[in-house]
Amino acid sequence: MGDHEDHGTDGRRARGRRRRAAIIEAALAVVMRDGTAGLTHRAVAEQAGITTSLTTYYFATLDDLLVAALTSVADTYTARVRQIIDGPGDKLRGLAELLVESAGPGRERALAERELCTLAARRPALAPVARRWREDVSELAATLTDDPQAIAALAVASDGLCAAVLIDSIPADVDYVHRVLTHALGGPLHDH
Repeated sequence: MGDHEDHGTDGRRARGRRRRAAIIEAALAVVMRDGTAGLTHRAVAEQAGITTSLTTYYFATLDDLLVAALTSVADTYTARVRQIIDGPGDKLRGLAELLVESAGPGRERALAERELCTLAARRPALAPVARRWREDVSELAATLTDDPQAIAALAVASDGLCAAVLIDSIPADVDYVHRVLTHALGGPLHDH
């Protein structure tokens, strides 16, 4: 397709992709700073250093912008979980390391993802992409067990552990998180 187009069209497309990506990054920066309540076309335009009419050209509605921002975060997490699934070593430990990042370098992005996911409960347009984290963790779990309840338990535990790390209610310790994940995947302590 690209081979048959002139360079002018390709250049405009590339500029458009860059502009769209910059608007999404600006939207994420606004959510990280002010939460989802602070996300407006005007706030994003100011953050990106462009006019509001440009943000509305690329994202007609606020929902479009929210979906794009959440998709950007989800894509990052999907890529990380994919690396854990495809890579060598203990997959649960890799997941524990990813969750513990929420206490440090990954905190802002994890907070933005949490806020956007919470908003998805009220805004149906966000729901499909908001489910992606659990789907990714479930895919990881399915490489370790074929028990559907254990898979569900790991997805829910991962969700809760991420929230707990963010609010500092559990230690941001890879060994601790790894033990909890192992327990979630292993089912109950006693046979009934």
